[in-house]
Amino acid sequence: MSDLKATFEAAVANSKSLSERPDNNTLLQIYALYKQATAGDITEKKPGFGDMVGRAKWDAWNKLKGTSNDAAMQQYVDLIKSLS
Repeated sequence: MSDLKATFEAAVANSKSLSERPDNNTLLQIYALYKQATAGDITEKKPGFGDMVGRAKWDAWNKLKGTSNDAAMQQYVDLIKSLS
């Protein structure tokens, strides 16, 4: 396992025990970076207007289209460190 992958997995574990809950925009960024790092570019259809949370998550993830898995992992690690 690469150092970045191990650091990323540690950051994922740390994200579940942050001292305070991040604001919604930060939560969307955490979600999007995690999905980009683990699944790559989004391939799912955009949710309908009735699913506001799903649409917000889809939009956040879609903004990262083209970002490499490694770059998304590093950004995720950096974001979680800044919140700790």
